[in-house]
Amino acid sequence: MDPGPHEVTLLLAKVSAGDGEASSRLIALVYAELRAMAGRCMRRERPDHTLQATALVHEAYLRLAGDDGIQWQNRAHFFGIAARVMRRVLLDYAREHRAKKRGGGGNRVTLVDGLLVTEEHLEDVLILDESLKKLEAVDPQQSRLVELRFFAGMTVEETAEVMGISTATVKREWSHAKAWLNREMSREMEGKANDAA
Repeated sequence: MDPGPHEVTLLLAKVSAGDGEASSRLIALVYAELRAMAGRCMRRERPDHTLQATALVHEAYLRLAGDDGIQWQNRAHFFGIAARVMRRVLLDYAREHRAKKRGGGGNRVTLVDGLLVTEEHLEDVLILDESLKKLEAVDPQQSRLVELRFFAGMTVEETAEVMGISTATVKREWSHAKAWLNREMSREMEGKANDAA
């Protein structure tokens, strides 16, 4: 059963006020949806991949629960922050594995709706993050949209709800952001290939 937005919002307000019991009730309400988000992030991965959706959602929730500085506004705000935290978890994972494997050039991939976090695509995730930071400076809304669609695996409808914009705007902005990021990522990869040569 999908938790109602008002119920989640009420619990978030209680959590912000320091109610420990509300925190336990909140995780029970949102766990399935967080698990679905993580599952979408990992849906294209091989079954024996070292980072599983369950581990992703657990790590993301631990980071969310451990940040007392967040003043939760509503359900959409919670899931928007959850998307950002999942992005950070995936980037930390990619950086850790890159440090272990040092070397090996990345293969060019294009930005798609799902996230590829395989051993051979870890460098691409890091390049995407660098490019996404540049996009944020140019267009913060498009950057946020990519974070929700790509890193959290949200649908167009879910992204529209979290951002408070129409689905038509999400589709249009997603198309523009993908084109911009694909160009930027191509430049980044060419630069890294030239540096390696």
